[in-house]
Amino acid sequence: MFRVFILYLFMMMFSSDIISQENGVVDTLVSTRNDTIPDFIKPDMDAIVVSGTMRAVRKLESPVAVEVYSSQFLKKNPVPSIFEALTMVNGVRPQLNCNVCNTGDIHINGLDGPYTMVTIDGMPIVSGLSTVYGLFGIPNQMIDRVEIVKGPASGLYGSEAVGGLINIITKSPLKAPLISGDLMATSWQEYQADLSASFKAGKQWRSMLGVHMYQYDDPVDHNQDGFTDVTLQKRFSVFSKWSAQRKDDRLAEMGIRYYNENRWGGEMAWNKTFRGSDSIYGESIYTNRAEFIGRYQLPVNERIFFSWSYTYHHQDSYYGITPFFAKQQIGFGQMTWDKGIGKHNLLAGLALRYNYMDDNTTATYDQLQGKNAADRSWLPGIFLQDEIKINTRQDILLGLRLDHHSEHGNIFTPRLAWKWKTFDNGVFRLNAGTGFRVVNIFTEDHAALTGARTIEIKEDIEPEQSYNINLNYNHRLAFDNAFLGFDGSVWYTRFSNQIVPDYDTDPNKIIYQNLDGYSVSRGVSMNIEYNYANRFKLLLGGTVQDVFIAREKQEKTTPVLVEKWSAVWTLSYFFQEIGLSLDYTGNVYGPMRLPLLGSLDPRPAMSPVWSVQNLQVTKKLRQFELYGGVKNLLNWTPTKSVPFIIARADDPFDKRVQYDASGNIMATADNPYALSFDPTYMYAPNQGRRIFMGLRYTLLK
Repeated sequence: MFRVFILYLFMMMFSSDIISQENGVVDTLVSTRNDTIPDFIKPDMDAIVVSGTMRAVRKLESPVAVEVYSSQFLKKNPVPSIFEALTMVNGVRPQLNCNVCNTGDIHINGLDGPYTMVTIDGMPIVSGLSTVYGLFGIPNQMIDRVEIVKGPASGLYGSEAVGGLINIITKSPLKAPLISGDLMATSWQEYQADLSASFKAGKQWRSMLGVHMYQYDDPVDHNQDGFTDVTLQKRFSVFSKWSAQRKDDRLAEMGIRYYNENRWGGEMAWNKTFRGSDSIYGESIYTNRAEFIGRYQLPVNERIFFSWSYTYHHQDSYYGITPFFAKQQIGFGQMTWDKGIGKHNLLAGLALRYNYMDDNTTATYDQLQGKNAADRSWLPGIFLQDEIKINTRQDILLGLRLDHHSEHGNIFTPRLAWKWKTFDNGVFRLNAGTGFRVVNIFTEDHAALTGARTIEIKEDIEPEQSYNINLNYNHRLAFDNAFLGFDGSVWYTRFSNQIVPDYDTDPNKIIYQNLDGYSVSRGVSMNIEYNYANRFKLLLGGTVQDVFIAREKQEKTTPVLVEKWSAVWTLSYFFQEIGLSLDYTGNVYGPMRLPLLGSLDPRPAMSPVWSVQNLQVTKKLRQFELYGGVKNLLNWTPTKSVPFIIARADDPFDKRVQYDASGNIMATADNPYALSFDPTYMYAPNQGRRIFMGLRYTLLK
């Protein structure tokens, strides 16, 4: 049915009798002006960013370093989700956490996904239970840009913004194309459709409706371990957004998104009749999710804004015979006052966050009453930010935030930023601050729900705290028809009270407790950008990092799944005479420590150097763009360097595993390595080379 629908959309697009306007869609690769300052530099220098200070400012003027990735950049490697698109960003790595269900999170500067806050239009919609799925299902046609802040932003955004912030900015219905669509299919029989339309909704309102559909329903087992190589998924999402035209251009926006997904992975013979049974292993996850976001500028002379969001997330899942049923609700409201007084730009705010979590794990079980008890917490906060213009070249930002958690008490997070524009078009930015995060193990760590390891929580978990300093330098050299840009950062983050899953003390357990010591993430990253007449573009980025855990009276250790170094690149060339563009994108990652199951485990303790590379050709045809290419050119998968990926894939319920008197797994003729079933030995996608083709359509107003 889905394939018939895709074919129907293709036919509708090609049969359209609407003739494009002469100017059509403005592609950033078309312009070849040769002004004193190349025209293609100006959009980047003048880009408006909001994530660093919660105030709309030019990127060049922001005291906080913000990386901006436009929708055009994301098209250079077309993917069905923002999660996968972030493989193109230096220092950011999407990490798959399970070979069976392929759930994942985003690592920034070597820190796990829960340390990164994800927002849509500045509203926190991804947290806790939804961290795994929140970056899927956002219609690509509705995305205007992605802003990324690396380093703690808790002083402005509160809990979860410890390692960084990813803010997905959607298009305004007032400026969005009348109709746009993107259809793509791959040789692995993946089918994707992203559609959007904008229209008037009464005299004052304009609306935009986006739909995302994705289907992969063809189980394959190229590595011949009896399990699906890639999780099967059926995903549907609809996103509606409204903007009002008000007096004095005051802001009024609201949006609603609904997301539904059915994913499963497991033994090739599995079907839904085996869901939750112990005969054929499968991991099946049903997800329903709703989001409501909005922003409203009060009709007063002062710039006072009220923002709100509400998310409802329901998950019905089985990991083999282990059920995980959960409901999460998050309500968020925030009032901000933006006021300029002389050399001071003040931003004051009041925030209130309500978390409701109910599941079938010990996390929501009342030991005293002997029954399930939903976890409810309130997190009110107050913050003040003062951006002071010292002179024409220097700004300083001072920020204070105080939150009160209903269980953990007061949490104080100060913030400091300093910006200095040099005389040779360079910009220094120094940022320092603290961060905090309240942890929910079962919603954040997939390993706590799958595999045969026993979960042990040794103590009451306290909030994590961090201290960070980051130095950034940005410099651009402009020529008659080209420019060269450098952007480099050095960072240091130290954690106390960190929750680090301990896989090493006992290979049969995952032990959770607050760290009796400290942990550090430190490193350096560099981006180099070259643009020649908007025909040849090169973006090259590299990161070297040192992430370690220092427990009391123990040697320093490196956490699992943290690479020492990485690099990304995007190389584009536009053949203006024939209207054809070529994009070559890729990444390469250094070795990272992997989660072994004991001293006899024959799999390598460290991953090899690995790389995924992609090639795309795009042809513009008036309102249409026809594109195609190859993903994973080298056909690299992690199975090429290990004896097996999934431990005990032939005995997923551990029915033949034998234990000694102490409960330790014994080495036997059937189990010579003393292993239990475990699918968490994963550091890279199992999907090999595939061909893709797609079609985009855009009709401007």
